[in-house]
Amino acid sequence: MHIAIAGNIGSGKTTLTTLLANHYKWEAHYEDVSNNPYINDFYEDMQRWSFNLQIYFLNTRFQQIQDIRQNNVSIIQDRTIYEDAYIFAPNLHAMGLMTSRDFENYYSLFSHMERFIQAPDLLIYLRSSVPTLVNHISARGREYEESIRLDYLKRLNERYEAWISQYDKGKLLVIDVDNNKFHSSKEDLGQIIRSIDAEVGSGLFEIPEKKKGVKK
Repeated sequence: MHIAIAGNIGSGKTTLTTLLANHYKWEAHYEDVSNNPYINDFYEDMQRWSFNLQIYFLNTRFQQIQDIRQNNVSIIQDRTIYEDAYIFAPNLHAMGLMTSRDFENYYSLFSHMERFIQAPDLLIYLRSSVPTLVNHISARGREYEESIRLDYLKRLNERYEAWISQYDKGKLLVIDVDNNKFHSSKEDLGQIIRSIDAEVGSGLFEIPEKKKGVKK
């Protein structure tokens, strides 16, 4: 079983990855942030380092997917390769922070890689408003994230919603992070776990309408 968690910066992907990995005793695959040689430079000068950062993410995420499929274990993955290609890189290009030449080169490379990858069995999308994202980003206190602009988060949110509305690569579970406080509420986390259990056990989403913050 391969479950991937998608969402904007500060939506809670890493937290939920850890909580689910601990609950199911599955292996967690995290986004490589601490060892990323470009992340600090990118937030200081996005235009200069956007292409370098996206190529780094594309390479590491592709290798991660290969490792996931080669190992016969169940995985919880923090962020997907699709988010880089369909959200972050196009957003940087649209904002004038990545040249058309670099974006076309990047997307061509992704298109070739996509032939060799398989989508997750279940994608969990963490939907969050910009104020909630800002609160989460502020609370975790990463120095390089202090310069993130509100309009940047807003643009990413819009692209996430457009992508999710057309997602057709596999099963999808949407969690409203504004209403589901899984990071601090065992009850809310339990709602997510029950939804995943229903998917794994029956292949169908069986989510009571009264469950808050969790949607198909």
